[in-house]
Amino acid sequence: MTQLQTLAARARLAALITGTLLCLQAGAATTVSRFEPTVQLGGSTLQLNGKGTRIRLVFKAYDMGLYTARHVGSAAELLALPGPKRLQFTALRELQGTELGRLFLRGISDNTPSQQLTRHTLATTRLIEIFSGKPKLMAGDSFAMDFVPGKGTQFYIQGQPQGEPVGDDEFFSLVLRIWFGDAPADAHLRDALLDGGKDAG
Repeated sequence: MTQLQTLAARARLAALITGTLLCLQAGAATTVSRFEPTVQLGGSTLQLNGKGTRIRLVFKAYDMGLYTARHVGSAAELLALPGPKRLQFTALRELQGTELGRLFLRGISDNTPSQQLTRHTLATTRLIEIFSGKPKLMAGDSFAMDFVPGKGTQFYIQGQPQGEPVGDDEFFSLVLRIWFGDAPADAHLRDALLDGGKDAG
């Protein structure tokens, strides 16, 4: 291969990589799942703040919707917002329950000081148990995390509550940091969830 052919091949590869990254970024804001514009939780009406798609490596893992009592446009504003909140998910491919629980725990650990994390050992252990207890989620399966102040975080799989609510207000802030902390699971997904729900509905 001549030097000119090598340069041309590298240029094509660079263009392919760039195109793939742009498609993945665009995909984060384009969900295939239906998210209701409002939901009722803890005596409050929550609105769909935004929705997006979690892309891990090159695979779409799940669609996600964020529900809040009023619109928030930044992670700091979300973490400071009082009141009920809902995180709604729809699996887009087969997801191993144990792997999902492990990734959630890693997301919490990556965004939480160890001393603070230690205070919530029981709640984080329960989170892992809930998803590990489900061998796999199939494409189209749903799961959710509801937070009501004073009651804790309720986990759902396929609309069914998984035991009793766990943790306190601080624990749910740790859960939120999986996607909205300093080291979010997916920065493009974070931005889509905070974009005002332009593609909502």
